[in-house]
Formats: sequence, C-alpha cells, structure tokens
Amino acid sequence: MDTAMVERAALVALLRRPRVNWSETALDIQENGSARAVLDRTVGHSDTLFPDDSTTDLIDAAATEIAGWQADGIGVHAFFDAAYPAQLLGIWEMPPLLFSRGDLRLHDRAVAVVGSRRASTDGLRIARAVATTLAGRGVTVVSGLATGIDTAAHSAALEAGGRTVAVIGTGIRRYYPPENRRLQDHIADVGLLISQFWPDAPPSRQSFPMRNAVMSGYAVATVVVEAGETSGARIQARLALQHGRPVVLTSQVMQCDWARAFVEKPGVYVVHGTAQLLEAVDDILSYQPTEAGLENFPDFALR
Repeated sequence: MDTAMVERAALVALLRRPRVNWSETALDIQENGSARAVLDRTVGHSDTLFPDDSTTDLIDAAATEIAGWQADGIGVHAFFDAAYPAQLLGIWEMPPLLFSRGDLRLHDRAVAVVGSRRASTDGLRIARAVATTLAGRGVTVVSGLATGIDTAAHSAALEAGGRTVAVIGTGIRRYYPPENRRLQDHIADVGLLISQFWPDAPPSRQSFPMRNAVMSGYAVATVVVEAGETSGARIQARLALQHGRPVVLTSQVMQCDWARAFVEKPGVYVVHGTAQLLEAVDDILSYQPTEAGLENFPDFALR
C-alpha cells in the first residue's frame, strides 16, 4: 500500500470513531503532518476506543472500505490529496473527506444559485435565466439538488450545455429527493456530484446546513433567488459572507426580515430584475481569476 493510500485510510479510520469532531481531526492532522501519526497516537492511548486493534488492522480495514467505494464508481478524496478542490481548503467547515461522482476539478470557477423548495413561477424563471447565462459564459452552476430553485438551476445549466455541480445533503449512494433521481445520475455523468457524508448516510436535520456551508465554500459567490425565514439559503448567505464570498439578493428575497438585515453588510448586492442580477454577477466575476490563473485561487476581496 503506497503512502497516499495509507494516509487516506488512516483518515477514514480516525473519522469512523464514534462522536468524533471532523474539523478538530483535520486540524490535528494538519498540525502533525500525518493522519497515520495521529492514528498511531490515538490507538496508543490507554483509554483508546480500539483496545483490541492495531493501527495496521485499522488501516487495512479502512483501505478495504475505500476500495469498495471506488469499485462502485465513488471518488474518495482526503483534504490533503493533491486533487482536493482548492476553494474548500480555506473554510472552517472544510470536509476532511469528500465523496464524488463525476468530474472533480482542483479549481472550478463556480457560482451557487440557491433558493426555496416551494419556489414561485418568477423565482423559477429567474433561477433558470441566471443559470443559463452562467453556463453560456463558462461558469459552473452550483446548487443543492433540492426541489424548486435548485432543480431549476441545475436543469437550465445542463440544457445550456454548461457544467453544474450538485452538493448533496445525504450520502452519495442516496437519492434525495427521490423525484430527482434521474437528474442526480445525469449530473454525475456530465458534471459533478459531491457529498461530505458517508456514502450510505440518510438525510438529517443537521446535514443540510452542513451541505450549505460546503456549497458556499465551493463557489466564488452565492445568488439567493428566493428564501424564507427558515430556508437553508438564508444559512448559506450568512456562511458565504463569513467565507469572504459575495452574496446577491433579489427583490423577492428582500421581502424577508433576514434579507433586509443583510443589506448594509459588505459584499452584499441587492438587485431588482434579472438584468440587474446578471450585471451584479458579471461584476463579481470580474474580480475572479480566469481559467488560466486559477492556480493561485484567491478568496474574493470584498469591495
């Protein structure tokens, strides 16, 4: 087993511990420079959770599990792998382990288009228009594969011949919502499907806000088309600003108290109409590196 596989397997073994904090585990590995070293130290404790297992046994078991996922066509990416998406490395919510189906890229110039599951006709129209325009300009459209705005954005990007990335709130073997099964498989075939959860993990109340954090980190900006007071898109708008990513809010969203509270925050664009929304997106993208300059991908510098 080569060093890269040993490190990846050691990470899986560490994350399989009950009640483990994934972010703290990633920090521990960064400080030590090796997942294997952290696992050795963990197993070596007298109060270890693995009293009957050696480090080698744990690594072998994790390597077998990884091989099973990969045999099913699932990509398994540790945060220290060379191919791990660069834009996720700078956020606190960075998944130590990322599962994928499709074309994972080190750098991906992307904008998130998100909103309500129970979208209005106008909301769906706006989402489709924005996604179509982004796709036509070679920008990846990111969304969360939910019904409503997410589905409209993904579908419009695909119909325009563009790239779309679905960041899901379940394990990558799951289909949620069930009615998007065909869309999910199509995105995996021609774009990218990613998940930070174990491949068979069911949906949960906590998983969708966690998904929103990764979606925000993956994109250079978030466009919120429609979102109520309890919407995950509201969570994503807050997280995007914490990540140093700008947020575009439509007039539909401005009917909500949470959105009006965002108006004066740096990095927030409030737009009225599709044309103004696209102008804001163009302005944001003008600050972003082109495909040729993505090797030194920076966080967005707020104006």
